[in-house]
Amino acid sequence: MTKNIQTHDAVAKKDAVNLDRRGVLQMAGAGAAALGLAAIANTTTANAKAPNMTKEWDKVFPQSDKVDHEKVSFTNRYGITLVGDLYLPKDRAQGALPAIAVCGPFGAVKEQSSGLYAQTMAERGFVTLAFDPSYTGESGGEPRNVASPDINTEDFMAAVDYLGLHGSVDRERIGVIGICGWGGMALNAVAADKRVKAVVASTMYDMTRVMSKGYNDSVTLEQRTQALEQMSRQRWEDAANGAPAYGPPSLDLQGGEPQFVLEYHDYYRTPRGYHARAVNSGNAWTQTTPLSFMNMPILSYISEISPRPVLLIHGENAHSRYFSETAYEAAAEPKELLIVPGANHTDLYDKLDVIPFDRMVAFFGDALV
Repeated sequence: MTKNIQTHDAVAKKDAVNLDRRGVLQMAGAGAAALGLAAIANTTTANAKAPNMTKEWDKVFPQSDKVDHEKVSFTNRYGITLVGDLYLPKDRAQGALPAIAVCGPFGAVKEQSSGLYAQTMAERGFVTLAFDPSYTGESGGEPRNVASPDINTEDFMAAVDYLGLHGSVDRERIGVIGICGWGGMALNAVAADKRVKAVVASTMYDMTRVMSKGYNDSVTLEQRTQALEQMSRQRWEDAANGAPAYGPPSLDLQGGEPQFVLEYHDYYRTPRGYHARAVNSGNAWTQTTPLSFMNMPILSYISEISPRPVLLIHGENAHSRYFSETAYEAAAEPKELLIVPGANHTDLYDKLDVIPFDRMVAFFGDALV
């Protein structure tokens, strides 16, 4: 058992509670993202087939000359076509290599953080696949910008399907990395999918917990009931209109937001991490997206990942740190909680000098043998 924790400064509980007072669950009823904010409609037409895949390099990070990159597509168990970026080490030996499926953050696209993680791990010798979840980015599914704890868990398993059939991959040496809200999805997927040999959850959110209970579990039963009442009635509106309603723009700052919301804005709404297809970059979830998250806890079976290893990584100063600490306590051995000194939540999205890639390489190097 490893619990690698540095000094324990208080995470932004006061700010989180203040945001709850402003109605996290009410905003969730208007379309919550991982950051608990509502967003605007993305009315792109799509179905189970994926939209056209971009040909040019449109990531928010530079392309590495140490890896080969290929745009790929594959289908999940529900018939939805997912689009991903496959990265392979350019200087690779003959024979099958270990592989890692990567996704997240919640409301992001593969051109952002997950692609950066995937490309960096490919530089270190792994075949990696960063993909867009169902209904988002370049992946298929209609309506656009809707999430599901079940379908999104399946998306990870479908990525494992794809990797296990790829000629460059040793299917008995596959791992998973989930970032932010997809950290929780990764843990949920690996608990059920016994093909996966190891899992990393970086700056993890449990989306079912935050949507049902708010930040720091501060939402009251009355607030939860009110949010469910609102979303339940919105279903009649959506059914009558033949299309879902969406909320106002994500991360449009009005003033007085908690510090962690400003940190999200600094990533998603500035050149640092903005991408036009990302829900969090000024687009939106459907208003009823939180419904399925609010009574379906995804980490109920986290202990069943054992005896396969779990590595939880979180920033010392992240408002979301408690998600990883709770998951660590619930997980069975072997497990490790690595707290990155001085880091906040979004530092682990893209800061190459902060994200502990060396530790991840060693972790997967030991597990994928």
